[in-house]
Parts: sequence; C-alpha cells; structure tokens
Amino acid sequence: MAITLRKLTTVEEMLPHWRLVVQLTPDLSPEAYGALLREMVPHNYFQVAAFEGEACIGLSGYWIGHKLYSGKCLEIDNFIVDEAHRGQGVGERLVDRMAEEARREGCRLLMLDAYVENFQAHRFYYRNGFHARGFHYLKRL
Repeated sequence: MAITLRKLTTVEEMLPHWRLVVQLTPDLSPEAYGALLREMVPHNYFQVAAFEGEACIGLSGYWIGHKLYSGKCLEIDNFIVDEAHRGQGVGERLVDRMAEEARREGCRLLMLDAYVENFQAHRFYYRNGFHARGFHYLKRL
C-alpha cells in the first residue's frame, strides 16, 4: 500500500496518534499528551504524519525557530516510526518532507535531540546526513 504524508496543524488532528507517540515516550498518558499539545500548538508546533491507508505509521513533530548559533532552523521533536514499519523507508520520507518544509521556510538547517541510549536512531540520523554537534543537558526542577 502507498504511504502518504500529511502536515498536522491542529490538536484534534494530532490527538489520535498518541498510541504511536508512546512508543518513544511510554510514560505519557493520553491526557498529558492532549494537555501538552494544547500548550504547544499555539506556539507554532506542527507534526508530519505518514499514513498507510488510514493508519498512522510514522510521525514527527517540529518547530520553526531561531537560535544564535544557527539562525532560522527547523527543530525535529519526537520522531517516531511504528516498530512494525521500520526499515521500509518511512523515516527517510519524513526527514525529506521536513527538509522540504525547512527550505520553504528559509531555514538554514534541521536539528534534533536523540536519546543517548537510542542507538538505532543514532544510526538512522547519521545515514540521513545528520551529524552530532553537541550535548543536550537536563536539570530536573
């Protein structure tokens, strides 16, 4: 079956795909997902979703913003391909679509964070032209 990509711009379009998001963030409840989306969407948060028929098999959120070291950029946020559909080109299609969006918006680069322990994702990003530039640090408050 053919894979189609769609840009999701509203909370209502994004909510049904919680089951995919928890493959990356298992502790995220549907209620917390909805609450976060209601906070994020008004601040220019979007998603690109890959569909096989009506089933969402891949998803990536993103923001377009500016940083002093990069200028205008597209920041990928929570990139997920359903476990059963990995290795079939879905991830590459999502990256290509976000690169197109970034070019349309006049961005200089794509950027993302990947969990340290997610070695499969690291290999994927390297294969798709990304390189590690730094560390992302957290301090719990």
